[in-house]
Amino acid sequence: MMVRDLTFAIGDFLENFMKKQLLAVAVAALACVGAQAEDTLAKVKASGTITMGVRDSSGALSYTLGDGKYAGYHYEVCQRIIASAEKAVGKKLDVKFQSVTSQNRIPLVQNGTVDIECGSTTNNAARQKDVAFVVTTYVEEVRIAVKASSGITSIAQLKDRNVATTTGTTSVQLLRKHERANGIDFKEVFGKDHADSFLLLESGRADAFVMDGQILAGNIATSKNPADFKIVGEVLNVEPIAIMIRKDDPAFKKLADDTVAALAKSGELAKIYDKWFVQPIPPKNTRVGLPASDATKAAWANLNDKPAEDYAKK
Repeated sequence: MMVRDLTFAIGDFLENFMKKQLLAVAVAALACVGAQAEDTLAKVKASGTITMGVRDSSGALSYTLGDGKYAGYHYEVCQRIIASAEKAVGKKLDVKFQSVTSQNRIPLVQNGTVDIECGSTTNNAARQKDVAFVVTTYVEEVRIAVKASSGITSIAQLKDRNVATTTGTTSVQLLRKHERANGIDFKEVFGKDHADSFLLLESGRADAFVMDGQILAGNIATSKNPADFKIVGEVLNVEPIAIMIRKDDPAFKKLADDTVAALAKSGELAKIYDKWFVQPIPPKNTRVGLPASDATKAAWANLNDKPAEDYAKK
């Protein structure tokens, strides 16, 4: 009898334990769904604040001026979106800035820490499972930056060299997949952000830095000796870069998309682009010198939030 009683007791314990575990999993799942499906406009109206995710060194798209101040093309476009949000909720919002990295930007949008991410994020199919993107505002070409004195002009010359990339980005994956990289063995060295990756190149710890062309151009333009560096080699990929928001929030996405559409239609979007990529920019009044490409102009003319995979099909 004691054995049977013990068996029943163990059975009851296991059954109750499993029920609690299943309940915990269900609660966690509901919490995740709730975070993803959060109504941003309702949230910012109730709190009176909106949090913008910004980058410290994403070229002319988003960068720090120091003392908690930021600037750049996507930073300014996001300011216009926030102005539209203020009209929608009928009140002035306190804008807070959250510096994000390539590693943490998606989780911080998902969990509600960041309401709108205004950096240099590639819109691709994998990321669309976790977040949403505003219609594309910039189309990037992934390239290679080297020291002008290195003699490197192509992918083939990266064999047995150190290649810098920023943790959490897709650039070195693209390099490895490129048809001209077949049989080319190189070592990856990682920077925690784009400025850190450029420092690896600048200090000689890396022979090349693979990244979005405008980020390379921006870091070169603001370096101590811009003439010491150049962008070379084959275009590794063409990628749509977009402002990132939470998934399953149609009202906020429509507001953001409509804001960009109005800017594109009026010609203001092109002017904002020119301000940051062609004209001298703070803090050193240097020029990135990167006029809008045909691909970027085509994105403005035919606004969409298609992922990078759609561009690769062309």
